[in-house]
Amino acid sequence: MAIGDDFSVAANGDVRHESGVTTYTVLELHRWLQDLADDASASGNDLIDITSATPSERSTDNIITLNSPYNLDDAAAEYFYDGSVTQAGGDTVYSGLVVVGSVAGATTLQVVQNNLLYDTDAPFWSTGINVDAAANILTRMLIKTRDAGADVDGKRIRVYAREWGNSFAEFSVTMGLGNSTAAIFTNSDLNNVTIEGTVGGWSTITNVEGYQTIDLNNGNGAQPYYSQWNRDSYSLNQLYERAKYITRRGTAETIHGMDGELFRGITHEWGYDNEASGPFTEDETLSWGTGATAGEGILLALDDQGVTGTMWIQLLTGVVPTDNDEITGGSSSATCDVAGSVTSRSVPSVFLGQSTGTAIIGAFGVGIEATDISNTDKIFDLLNVQQQPPNNVTFTVYGLVSGEDRVLVTNDSSGIDTTQMLLNTTLSGAAETAVIVDTIPVDTPQTGTLRVVLDDGRNRAVAYTSWTGATFTIGSSDWQDPDDATSGNGVYLGYVDKLASGTSENFTVVYNADRTLFVRVRDGGGSPIKTFETTGTLGTGGGSTTAIRTSDA
Repeated sequence: MAIGDDFSVAANGDVRHESGVTTYTVLELHRWLQDLADDASASGNDLIDITSATPSERSTDNIITLNSPYNLDDAAAEYFYDGSVTQAGGDTVYSGLVVVGSVAGATTLQVVQNNLLYDTDAPFWSTGINVDAAANILTRMLIKTRDAGADVDGKRIRVYAREWGNSFAEFSVTMGLGNSTAAIFTNSDLNNVTIEGTVGGWSTITNVEGYQTIDLNNGNGAQPYYSQWNRDSYSLNQLYERAKYITRRGTAETIHGMDGELFRGITHEWGYDNEASGPFTEDETLSWGTGATAGEGILLALDDQGVTGTMWIQLLTGVVPTDNDEITGGSSSATCDVAGSVTSRSVPSVFLGQSTGTAIIGAFGVGIEATDISNTDKIFDLLNVQQQPPNNVTFTVYGLVSGEDRVLVTNDSSGIDTTQMLLNTTLSGAAETAVIVDTIPVDTPQTGTLRVVLDDGRNRAVAYTSWTGATFTIGSSDWQDPDDATSGNGVYLGYVDKLASGTSENFTVVYNADRTLFVRVRDGGGSPIKTFETTGTLGTGGGSTTAIRTSDA
């Protein structure tokens, strides 16, 4: 089919698409116009002939200029590829985009320009146009990069692949004359297998946005993050799927106040000083510079120390600021100056990070509730320090009768280890608030029950609310004679030391090394059983035992 069957040329120079779905190269556009221009007289809907101004110029096969008044509109430009078209004396440029690579399934690539989706999330190129499988070309088209005499975001674009069920990918490119190339590679994501609609119902997976600290109880204290995800009752891999759902092609979800399809995570950070008219507001749009130095970013996290602080942003448009550039808040109208160099942060294809199927390797600054992750997970704080939770392990005693069984679990030493620790000071006062011992095991629970061997031989139970160093903190209590305990007496932990409140009882500690436990269960009440005693091992995966109920009636 000839190009003239699908296009017309008006007397005013408008080159417009009339019908058909066939696409053509920019060189074919030039050849067609030149062929019309050498006609003796215009005819039909092609009002151009030998008397007309020269309609187009060819610099190369891939660089074509339409001389004024000849022009394409955006709708017509969708039917050309393999090069660039410049018109309106250089005020308008359609640049050629070639995307190479390989993608899984029927993937619709997206183009983000000036922090907007180019032609929505269902673009004219669909799952690929002007494909050349032999050359690994996924799609070819024209992208308008200059309009009304101004480059659109410096001719910068990003190409996305965010198709549900497949791995995500993105590629940034600055367009120009001729063709510019982006490379996209995706595969089927084996950790993204849940039906899309099902994941859409996981609304109880939530996120606290903005600068905050999280203590993973790994000895490093509270560290800063720009989010804190709560996976509720879902698995970590399901949290990963939810993150993909929020940012997939076609999403209606928002995150940090922006369209999920545009969200990438933190791309840059900088320190600042000279804050005025503050404070800044997280998730507001920041701006800086003019012309070639202009840029905008969304403020994802803010550590505001008054007139100084640190900002973490996702770059939206333009270029990053430099030292001493003034930053202005879009909604707060606050201002400050960049203090020092700007640090770039790489963003993963999925903003949350990677899933192994059972564990998360988090992206920069992404936080997850401490109780929602384990020692197989790795997250990175806003200082870019890897944080890994300790191995919290649980030992459970099953086979209990609620309200009847008394359960005791201690360290084992051929029975109860009454000298697991030794008193370092005498307890004899009327209002003692601390039990000081020689050494507290590092895997001791943060709260629990102690047993102290008194001078008269009784083993007194006392609750402790915290411990540090060699000191347990207890509620103020009377240890006067005959309830006194002399320095050197035994002290031991009652890991479980209670009347059963369910069919099982357990405790959780941070794993340090395998520990052998002594377990005793007694019920001498209405349905008495013979004393059950056993030992069990608390290992890297925890441990358990089940009480054997032998009647003593």
